[in-house]
Amino acid sequence: MKNDAQALKGHLDVLLLAALEGEPRHGYAVKEALREGSGDRFDLPTGTVYPALHRLEAAGLIAGDWSTVDGRRRRSYRLTAAGRRRLHAERGNWHEFAAAITALLEAKPWPATT
Repeated sequence: MKNDAQALKGHLDVLLLAALEGEPRHGYAVKEALREGSGDRFDLPTGTVYPALHRLEAAGLIAGDWSTVDGRRRRSYRLTAAGRRRLHAERGNWHEFAAAITALLEAKPWPATT
């Protein structure tokens, strides 16, 4: 799954929100949090992560602030109240979805249809 942004299609936004839940992070740290948190399974290109962060910021789900570290400017992002609400709702949706998929994949045998 390494470098496979397609595997996360439809889930990237909520994963980025989750990566920002604990503390503000700059863009590269968000990318690394996803990589490390997934056991190196999701090592996404910066060209995938940064546009998504900008989209979330435009939607008001995260807010960014500029800072200078070691003479270099970088933007750090944090969840907004709306972002926290969205993350909470999406987590609930994910648990329901995952439970339904698990039930189907573990069903042995599948029920007969008439």
